[in-house]
Amino acid sequence: MFYGTAAWDPWLIVAQILCLQCLYYLSLGVFLTFLVGTRVSRLSLVYFFDYAAVTTSTVTGWCVIASFLLSSLAGAGIMLHLIERAKKCLDFSATVYIIHLFICIIYGGWPSSVTWWVLNGTGVAVMALLGEYLCIKRELREIPITRFRSNV
Repeated sequence: MFYGTAAWDPWLIVAQILCLQCLYYLSLGVFLTFLVGTRVSRLSLVYFFDYAAVTTSTVTGWCVIASFLLSSLAGAGIMLHLIERAKKCLDFSATVYIIHLFICIIYGGWPSSVTWWVLNGTGVAVMALLGEYLCIKRELREIPITRFRSNV
């Protein structure tokens, strides 16, 4: 993708949102499998979408919290390769978490847990800020220019 051309391409944006959302949930599933799946007898969608699973009163709840934070870190890395622009990272990370909020509302109702809101607010901040940092580091790299000059 060339950075100089700023063409409005809604299909590209929708495709990026879908890919980012799917990869976010894939990474969340991997982290939940390793951290929570070893502690419970059956891993279900409750740990993905039910706000009651996000709690600080049990070790399993802390494992769910760690899984969400690790997946926000992974989401920043995914944005580095998928979005590639620092100025778009906040928009895409907020979109991921807004879609997650809607899915949680459909699955288990309005999240009334303060822990859930703090976790998701922290997650969107980590994903956006780390994604922006990584993209800025990539954008500011020197462009290698090879010169074909004969030594005189």
